[in-house]
Amino acid sequence: MLYVVLALFGALSGVTTVLFGFGGGFVVVPVLYGVLTATHGAQDAIGQAAMHIAVATSTCVMIVNSIAATRKHQRNGNIVRAYVWPLAAFIGVGALVGAWAATSASGDLVRYAFIAYLGVTILDCLLRQGFMAHTDTQSAQPLGQGVIVGGGVVIGAIATFLGVGGSVMTVPLLRRRGLPMAKAAAMANPLTLPVAIVGTLAYMAAARELAAPLAPWIVGYVDLLAFAALALGSLAGIRLAAPLIPRIPDRLHARVYVLLLVLVMVSMVLA
Repeated sequence: MLYVVLALFGALSGVTTVLFGFGGGFVVVPVLYGVLTATHGAQDAIGQAAMHIAVATSTCVMIVNSIAATRKHQRNGNIVRAYVWPLAAFIGVGALVGAWAATSASGDLVRYAFIAYLGVTILDCLLRQGFMAHTDTQSAQPLGQGVIVGGGVVIGAIATFLGVGGSVMTVPLLRRRGLPMAKAAAMANPLTLPVAIVGTLAYMAAARELAAPLAPWIVGYVDLLAFAALALGSLAGIRLAAPLIPRIPDRLHARVYVLLLVLVMVSMVLA
């Protein structure tokens, strides 16, 4: 029953990934954290490592989500290569820094950082012009070299540290460059891939620092059983939601994006 529930939330993460550019971290982290803390006591090794396991498993799920969602968006013509590369390369560099920091930090620190980051992102989207509204006459602006290099490294470091993929930085960034919400959300998926790969490998390698494996089905901090259930569900969610991509009005798309961030933040505060 537990894995059926995870598969259902995996499907939800697939829907939010293909429509809004995020899902692996913002859906999987709070759900898996809640499941692990509820099924394992505070003195249990898995319970104590619940946040690290949730973040690590989410990065693994994001590999599947980002590849599948990117393929769907390519077919819809929403991927603009100029905004993906070389930004993705510098995000990968930052991801190496973030992965090292995350495996060295306490679970509580990662959780509080996750909540704080969501709060800042929500306020930025609501209070600063350029995200909530977009006009058809607004032209897209290229990314500057400073944003590509500095911004890419910062995005990769923060995203991997929190296990959230980076969409909450790349979507507002591209949105403010004049892109419609559909394309900004679409390109969050290929830009998530370097974060997902680096984060997963780092958390698997962290097994060397553990006195003993947390469980036979957990590699480092990656819960393979939870990953399987979540990934299968996410693929189904992506397939079901893909036809909706061109049908969502831009303004509504932006508002729902912010609303989902609020819901995720509340769930983490109450967890």
